Amino acid sequence: MFTNGRKKGTVRFSINATGGAKRAQLVGDFNGWNTQTMRKQKNGGFAATVSLPAGSYEYRFILDGQWMQDPDNGALAMNPYGGFNSVAVVQ
Repeated sequence: MFTNGRKKGTVRFSINATGGAKRAQLVGDFNGWNTQTMRKQKNGGFAATVSLPAGSYEYRFILDGQWMQDPDNGALAMNPYGGFNSVAVVQ
């Protein structure tokens, strides 16, 4: 899921880690598809905050080495590998 961050110009990406994931990373076209470590939350999920200007961005999560789209975001774009990336539209 993505929401506005606490500070203006930031976006908070989060995912619930069902199954007890130990590590989560965020990747997207906004960071050159390089991994950004997500912090474990008290509820067992993970979150990361990114500074982003208005625009449309494709992203995915990596949970314990497994790439996945955002299960809480139905906006998708086909990727060149035959799967889908999640899409975040930042106002």
